[in-house]
Amino acid sequence: MMKRIITYIFIGLLGLIGPINAQKQSVNDLRKQRENTLRELEKTGKMLNETKKSETATLNKLNLLSKDIATRKRLITNINSEIEALNSEMDELSGKRDSLQQTLETLKADYANLVRQTHYQDMMQSPLLFVLRAEDFNQAMRRIRYLQEFQRYRKEQVARIENTQAEIDIQTGLLESNRVEKEQTLDYQRRETENLARDERKHQTMLQQLKKKEKNLLAQQRKQQKKADELNRKIEDIIKQQAARQKGQRMTKEQQLIAGGFEKNKGRLPWPVEKGMVSGEFGVHPHPTLPKVTVNNKGIYIQTTRGAAVRAVYEGEVTSCFVMGGTNAVIIQHGNYRTVYTGLATISVKKGDKVKTKQTIGTVFTDPDNDNKTEMFFQVWMDKDIQNPSLWLAH
Repeated sequence: MMKRIITYIFIGLLGLIGPINAQKQSVNDLRKQRENTLRELEKTGKMLNETKKSETATLNKLNLLSKDIATRKRLITNINSEIEALNSEMDELSGKRDSLQQTLETLKADYANLVRQTHYQDMMQSPLLFVLRAEDFNQAMRRIRYLQEFQRYRKEQVARIENTQAEIDIQTGLLESNRVEKEQTLDYQRRETENLARDERKHQTMLQQLKKKEKNLLAQQRKQQKKADELNRKIEDIIKQQAARQKGQRMTKEQQLIAGGFEKNKGRLPWPVEKGMVSGEFGVHPHPTLPKVTVNNKGIYIQTTRGAAVRAVYEGEVTSCFVMGGTNAVIIQHGNYRTVYTGLATISVKKGDKVKTKQTIGTVFTDPDNDNKTEMFFQVWMDKDIQNPSLWLAH
């Protein structure tokens, strides 16, 4: 009976291990998220360092700082979740240790009771005599088997006590490790909160400076929107001409395969730059900093670091290379899909070239007249229809 009870206890203890492992996985996932967010902060920090070395406020600096603040807030939220997960894990570990401690006390008490039994003492002090006192041969054999079973059960009890104590020591070690980790995470949280407050003060100061020259900024924005509209019209004309030439022609088997592969990879295509951030979203929306100003983006703007390579997001054929507004542009065909890359300082492909996924096709232009901003413009087309590139790129 006792043996059955102990078995049930240990089965119950094994069931406790699952939630701890699941919780640990949650902490590990949060830590990976933290590392990814830190990499984002590193990118924006590098872009801020590449702006012109002056205290003059610019829209570029302000936008980068806004991105930095949003990312840091996300980092602090992530850290808070880590602390909550660690607290939960410590509660689980503490509960498991307490349960193990109770089991250990029960096992020790049961073993002590066993040892105190007179029958047990007589049997173990003189096992031979215990067998010889049997009334017949069959009883003697039963007593031998009983002795063997009892010895085995005794060893199992001792092993259970030792294993339970070892498990308690493990849980105690894990609790101490989590306590240290929690203290480190709390310290990290305090530092990041201070960094956030510093960035927000800097952002507010910069915003006030830019408000004083709002008229000039509005004129600059109108000029930039005009250039963007001219570029969009040129791209649209080129793509319509290419699509018209294709009209009525069946795609080759190779083109069909490429188009199918491109379509299947929606939401998983690599970014056109290895490291960057979306500085201008697709579609019509309010300007991020200028009040009462609406922007209409026919693609997405991706800001990156000086000298960044531009990569083809999928295999295909270069159908156009042209210059617009002092920078280069490349169009790549992927069956009935096309991707457009503009704002390039240099290009390393020519019309008719076959390119592979992630193949370098040029470098992003760094504008010395715009606070050393390094930014490219990226579009995705299906036949003659413009697409939201953010829905196609990996997240």
